[in-house]
Amino acid sequence: MNKLIIRGISLLAVIGLLLLILFHNRSPFGKDNSNFASEPQKEITRIEFSYGNRKLTLEKEGSEWLINGKTQARKSGILYILKVLQEIKIKSPVSEGLFESEISSKKIVPVKVRVYENRKLLKSFLVYKTQSNPYGDIMKMSDWAKPFIVYVPEYEGEIGSGFTLNELFWQTYTIFNLMPSEIASVNFENFSDTSSSFLIFNKNRHFVLSGAAGEQKGWDSALVTRYLTYFTFIPFESWAFDISPEQKKVIESEKPVYRLTVNTTPGKKTILTLWERIKDEKGGKTKDTDRLFGKTQNSDAFFIIKYFDIDPLIKKRSYFFPK
Repeated sequence: MNKLIIRGISLLAVIGLLLLILFHNRSPFGKDNSNFASEPQKEITRIEFSYGNRKLTLEKEGSEWLINGKTQARKSGILYILKVLQEIKIKSPVSEGLFESEISSKKIVPVKVRVYENRKLLKSFLVYKTQSNPYGDIMKMSDWAKPFIVYVPEYEGEIGSGFTLNELFWQTYTIFNLMPSEIASVNFENFSDTSSSFLIFNKNRHFVLSGAAGEQKGWDSALVTRYLTYFTFIPFESWAFDISPEQKKVIESEKPVYRLTVNTTPGKKTILTLWERIKDEKGGKTKDTDRLFGKTQNSDAFFIIKYFDIDPLIKKRSYFFPK
C-alpha cells in the first residue's frame, strides 16, 4: 500500500511539473493570440507594411535602412519603429461592441505588418487606425483573433502613427544638404522687409552679392562664404500630415514670410517657401513664435520647421557688410 501511495504522489508531482512548464509565462489571453512583440535572435532586418494593394518595405542594407530598396530612411524613424516592434505590450482587451462601433461599422481597413529577421518571419499582425484612441491603435494578430489596445511602456505617444505607408514619414527630415561648391545661386526674399532681400550668384567662379539695384559693393566675401556653409545641413522638425486640404489652401493664399530659391551646379532647383504658423489653443488662435510652416515646389506636403534651424539662412543684406 505504501508503494502505491508513493507512486501516486510521484505521478502527481510529475503532472504538476508538466503543467507548470506548460503554463509558465503564458499570457492570460493566449500567447499566440496576444504577443505582438518581435523577438529576434540578433536584430530585425526587414519590416513590411501593406494596405490594400499598396506596400512599403523598410530593409536593412549594411549599416543603413532603405525605403522600398532605394531611398535612405530617417535614422530616428527606424529607431522608433524598432523600439515599438520589440517592446509593444497589451494595455487592455477590446470588447466586441467597441470593435464593432469603432472598426467594423466604419469599414476600417487595417495595415498589415510583417517583421523579419533575415528570411525568418518573426511576427505578423494587423493595425487598425482609430481617432478615438489616444494611447495606441487597436491591433489583432489575425482577422479572427481577439482585438487589443496596445502600448509601449514609458511612451505616451500614439504608437500607431509609426505604422504608415507614407514614404515622406520615413525619409530624412532635411531641406538642404549642400556644400558651398555645389551652390550656383541663392535668392533670399524677405516679404516683410523687401529692402533686406538679396541674391548671391556665382560669376566667373566667384560669388557676387546683388540687391534690388544690382551688384553691391563693399561687402565681405568671407561673410558670403560663411553664409553658404550653413546650407550643409538645414533640417525640419516634422511633416504637417494633420493639415486638411482646406487648411493648405488657406496657408498658400497668405503672403509668405520668406522664400529661398537655391540653384545647384548640377542644375537642380529648390524653392523653399515659409509661412507664419498659427496655433489653435483654448484662448483662440495665436502666432507660433518658435516654428513656421514650410514647403518646397517638389511636394504638396507641408512641414513644420523651427526658427532655430532655419535662422542661419534668414539674414538681412546688411549682414554681408563689415560692421
